[in-house]
Amino acid sequence: MDPIRIGVVGCGAIAQVHHLPNLVDLPDLFTVVGVCDLSRGAAEYAARKFHVPYALTDYRELLETDVEAVLLCQSDPKTQAAVDAFAAGKHVFIEKPMCFSLQEADRIIDACRQAGTVGQVGYMKVYDPAYEFGLSEVRGMNSIRFVQVNHLHPNNDLHMRQFDVRRFGDVPEAARAATETARKAAVNEAIGETPPAVAQAFHLLSGSMIHDLYGMRTMLGMPSQIVCSEIWFDGRAFSMTLAYPNGARCVASWVDLPDLWDFKETLEVYGDDKRVVVAYPTGFARGILSTVTVQGIGGQGVSYRQEPAIAWEGAFVRELRHFHGCIAEGVPCRTPVASARDDIALIIDVIKAYQARTVAAV
Repeated sequence: MDPIRIGVVGCGAIAQVHHLPNLVDLPDLFTVVGVCDLSRGAAEYAARKFHVPYALTDYRELLETDVEAVLLCQSDPKTQAAVDAFAAGKHVFIEKPMCFSLQEADRIIDACRQAGTVGQVGYMKVYDPAYEFGLSEVRGMNSIRFVQVNHLHPNNDLHMRQFDVRRFGDVPEAARAATETARKAAVNEAIGETPPAVAQAFHLLSGSMIHDLYGMRTMLGMPSQIVCSEIWFDGRAFSMTLAYPNGARCVASWVDLPDLWDFKETLEVYGDDKRVVVAYPTGFARGILSTVTVQGIGGQGVSYRQEPAIAWEGAFVRELRHFHGCIAEGVPCRTPVASARDDIALIIDVIKAYQARTVAAV
């Protein structure tokens, strides 16, 4: 089969650091035939740097070409572009967050079903070799008692300085205003009118901690209850306690530490006789591996600690390989748009739990 003709919508940091370099490095699987961005400077720079035939500023023009697939990584919301891409018969890769509201999610899911094409969400961490090894270990555990997530997040600019990421500041004001209006409408549809701190927390949950939420869902299933949720630090920090049907609890926290270089993101699963800890590098890194540590007590009562060697191929590359496999070979998608609805629902419920508690306190 010839390489899949793909177009990329959104030429910002994630496209420049990961998606475009990775697509170019997979020439047997993909040919990037067009890029698109509201910033003409960004689109033309990306086309020039990655040797893409043409650059556009309107994704609808891209959909009118002979591209077979599109990768959407533009500023949120991506809903209308996703729906239009499916309507044009394209396979669609949507970077997280897929959208903000359940109504948006349903529009995207319905459009994907009607198109009969592949709709994959950019949940790259479940394609990480360390996560996959940890998942296999957790699924073999007899009991799970406690789960902990720590996501301590510095300013992304600290890590993006290692890359030549170009910004141009030439997005037309009308286009910028339309995007902001659509974003506000989507957030309002999801959680209603909220104080700025709550809206900030919602955006961080949707844009960053969603990695931890889908990782937990894939590994543990959906929680049965939100025991509590807390927002502080003007919406730049939040935590939640989740209950699972087997009685286990998960305590998950995200904290903005803008001036601290070290990025820390761990998923820790504890059982009666085993613990599994997966640790991730910042998403703005290349060639830095995630790690997995397994500790337990063997059959003879001897404690052990394992730190398996992890494959070098990164999660961003592996998810693109999977996208190709879904299109070319009919491989079932591991991160379909339909499953992303559960994560969006959980984020909304976490915010509503906090809102209900604060209203009750008044």
